[in-house]
Amino acid sequence: MALIRKLPIDLNINFIGRRSLFMVFSAALMLASIGLFFTQGLNFGVDFRGGILMEVRTSGPADLSVLRSRVSGLGIGEVTLQAFGEPTDVLINIAKQEGDEAEQIQAIQLVKDALGEGIEIRRQEFVGPKIGDELKEAGLLATVLALLAIGTYIWFRFEWQFGVAALVALVHDVVATVGFYSLTQIEFNLATLAAVLTIAGYSINDTVVIFDRVRETLRRFKKLSLGEVLNRAINLTLSRTILTSVTTLLALFALFFFGGEVIRGFTSGLIWGVAIGTYSSVGLAVPLLLFLKVRRGGETDPKDAEADTAEASS
Repeated sequence: MALIRKLPIDLNINFIGRRSLFMVFSAALMLASIGLFFTQGLNFGVDFRGGILMEVRTSGPADLSVLRSRVSGLGIGEVTLQAFGEPTDVLINIAKQEGDEAEQIQAIQLVKDALGEGIEIRRQEFVGPKIGDELKEAGLLATVLALLAIGTYIWFRFEWQFGVAALVALVHDVVATVGFYSLTQIEFNLATLAAVLTIAGYSINDTVVIFDRVRETLRRFKKLSLGEVLNRAINLTLSRTILTSVTTLLALFALFFFGGEVIRGFTSGLIWGVAIGTYSSVGLAVPLLLFLKVRRGGETDPKDAEADTAEASS
């Protein structure tokens, strides 16, 4: 509580005055993310591309070159190995085999035999390419529907300008997160897709809090310009926004460093998403209301208006 009390409450940072800088940064970030997606693509996991995934553990630190030499030449197509978490853990990706389930099982057995004794098979999964394509379509549909539902909710709760601004900010966050996964080539699977949807939910939570204060301030301060009203609303909620984001990031960093390799792709995406979502709520969603010329609504009591005008001028 002492830390919270020490945070400045009556901030006066000119966010709206820097809106052009925010817009340029956001546009550049989205263009870079889209460019990365089309040029470099995503490192789809077995969930989306189909194939066989094996997680193995060796008795000592894994020598990937030795293990690769053992599984090469098996006649089962492309086999890739990569370090996974602990020095003893290895992730093996095997191309989907022609035929039915029996051929997939046979390929797994060939790899097990080639690896030899002292290898613990911790996990093995198989996903057909048809299921992978269906999961891609379902994941894309879920993301689009979630964004539209959130935008519609904001529209009905506030005004259409708020709904449009929120939707643009959410699309910005999702595209930037996809760009992050494309740049880092972290495996994109169902868990990381869940991270993208979680980021959208977190970002809109911040945005709604600020929008509530924007609506309240619009009704109270009739004599202030729209830019001044929006600036005031951001500053009044900034302490809450910073505290929420910092505490969330502390938990996410703990999960990233101590949660293990299995959830590292999920948590790294969330860390990026929380940071970019906090920025978009302050630097993109609210400034967009100025361009959309959000209207002032509601009536103000004359006594409240006098008090508020005096407060605004002080």
